[in-house]
Amino acid sequence: MLKHSTRRWLAGLGVVGALVAASATPAVAVDEAPVKLGLYFGDTTIATDSAGKVDSTTIYSSAPVVLRDVTVRYDYRDLADKVTVAAETPSEYCTTPEKGVLLCADPFEIGVEEWGLGGVAPVVIAPVKGAKDGDAGTLKVTLSAAGFDSISHDAKIRVGEGVDLAAGPEIEKSAAPGGRFTAAVEVSNSGETTAKGASVIFYNDYGIRADKHYSNCTYVDDELRSCHFDDDLAPGATYGASLAYRVGEDSYAPGSEYGEVSWMTPAEFEDFDAYLDSMGVSVGKPGTDGKLSLAKLPGKAGARGAQADTEPDNNWSSLVVKVTGKNGTDLQAIGDNATGKKGDEVEVTVGFRNNGPATLDRSRGGSAVTHMNVEIPKNTTAVAAPEFCFPINGEEWGEPGQPGGRVYGCYPTPFIKAGDQETAEFTLRIDKVVPNDTGAVKINLPCQCDGGFYDDLKPANDVAKILVNATGGTGGGGGDGDGDGPSLPITGQSTGLIAGLGALLLAAGVGGYLVAKRRRTRFVA
Repeated sequence: MLKHSTRRWLAGLGVVGALVAASATPAVAVDEAPVKLGLYFGDTTIATDSAGKVDSTTIYSSAPVVLRDVTVRYDYRDLADKVTVAAETPSEYCTTPEKGVLLCADPFEIGVEEWGLGGVAPVVIAPVKGAKDGDAGTLKVTLSAAGFDSISHDAKIRVGEGVDLAAGPEIEKSAAPGGRFTAAVEVSNSGETTAKGASVIFYNDYGIRADKHYSNCTYVDDELRSCHFDDDLAPGATYGASLAYRVGEDSYAPGSEYGEVSWMTPAEFEDFDAYLDSMGVSVGKPGTDGKLSLAKLPGKAGARGAQADTEPDNNWSSLVVKVTGKNGTDLQAIGDNATGKKGDEVEVTVGFRNNGPATLDRSRGGSAVTHMNVEIPKNTTAVAAPEFCFPINGEEWGEPGQPGGRVYGCYPTPFIKAGDQETAEFTLRIDKVVPNDTGAVKINLPCQCDGGFYDDLKPANDVAKILVNATGGTGGGGGDGDGDGPSLPITGQSTGLIAGLGALLLAAGVGGYLVAKRRRTRFVA
C-alpha cells in the first residue's frame, strides 16, 4: 500500500493556515506590488520493485492570493521507461495528453498565503518493471493559473536499491532544569540488503539541548538537527549510539519535553537537504567534539549507489524527558497610551512580556502561550487591528483583523522565551476627547481551547491599561495589576520565530520527511 511522503504531510501539518478556504478576493496582492508565485516539487529517490512514493506540488506567493483555473503539468519524458507518474487518486481532472506527461486541473479556487500551500496535485512516482539502481532523470513541473505567467521547477528523480531501516524503542528520561542525561539512538536493518550508511534527523523541543557537538552531526546553537553515519548496516543487525543532552536552564518545571528521530538513507537525506535549502533553512553546522560512533549492539537480531527505504513507517522513535523540580514564569501585560485631537488616528502598542525565569513553549501543538483580550477605549474606534486578533461580540466572532471591534480576542505566538516580549499595534481613531479614556489589555484569560497559561507567578500584572489623553502622567504599561506602572520598552527581537525556524519535524511516510515551521508569529518586537 502506498504511504504519504513528507511533503504530503506538509500539506496538512507544516503550512499553518495554508488550507484556508478561498474567498472572493481577486488575485491581487494586499499592497499594490504585483504578486509573484513560486513553485517547488522535491527531489525524490524511490526503491526498485516498490510501489513508489506519493508527493505533491507546493505553491508560494509573495502576498496572499486566490488562484483560479490552476493546472499542474508533470513532464517526465526524461524518465521514460524508468518511472511512471500518475494521479494519487484517479480523477477526471487529471489526463495524459501525451506519453510521459500528466496534466492535472483544479476546478476550485485555491487560496495561497505567503508561507505557501502544499499538497497540490498529489501524484504517485513509481518505478517501472525492470528499473534498476542508478536510473535517474528530471521531472519538470509547470504551474499555470489565470492572470499569471506559467512557472516551472525541475526535480531530480532517482531509482535506488531498496532497504528497510527501523528505529529503536521509545526512550524515557528525567532531569531538572540544567541537568544532564544521555539518550541512546538505535537503528536496525530489518531488510535483506546491506544499508550503505544511514542518516537520522532530530526534532527536539526547545528544552532539550545538546551537551556535546559531534563532528558527524549538525547543530544550530545547542539544537541537534542531524547525524550521519558512513558505516554499512548488515541485514538483521541493530546499531546504537549514545547522545549527551542537558535540559535547558529555562525549561518549565514540572513538565515534559519531547523529541523524535527519523532514520533515512543518505540519498533520501540529500533529497531532504535540497528541500531545506529551497526553504532557506539550514540543517546546521558540524560539531567539534569528535565523532559519534554507531556501534553494532550485541545480543540484538541479527562505488556507493542510491538507496531508498521501502518501509518508512518504522523509521520513527521518540524521546520523553520528564522535567523535575519547580521553575515557573511570570507573564506581564503591556499597555500603552496615546494623545491626540478629535478625528486623529493614533497607534497603541500592546502585548505581554515573559519576566521568567522559565520559557514557555507550545510550538509542538502550535497553540498560543496565552489568551489575550484587548478592550478598546470607549471614545475611540479601532480602524486597524492585527490579523491574529478577532473582534468579539458575545458568542460571535468577527474576521481576523476586522476594524470596528470593541473587544478583540488575540491568539499570539506559541513560544515566548524568558526575557522576551511580544507586541502588536492597534490604530485608534479618537471620536471624542475625554481625559483618561481607558481600555485594557488582559492576558492569561480562561478559554475552552488549546494552549493558554494558567499558573502565572504574578497574576496581579495580567492586566494593563490603554489610555488615550491621559492626565497626571499616568502610564499605560503593566506592572501593578491596574496598569498604572511605567511603560515597558518595546525593544529586542522576538525569539518565537527564531526558535522555530528550521525545527525539523519528520513525518513517517515513504521517504518521509517534513519541515514544519512552527506557527509564525504576527507580533512585532
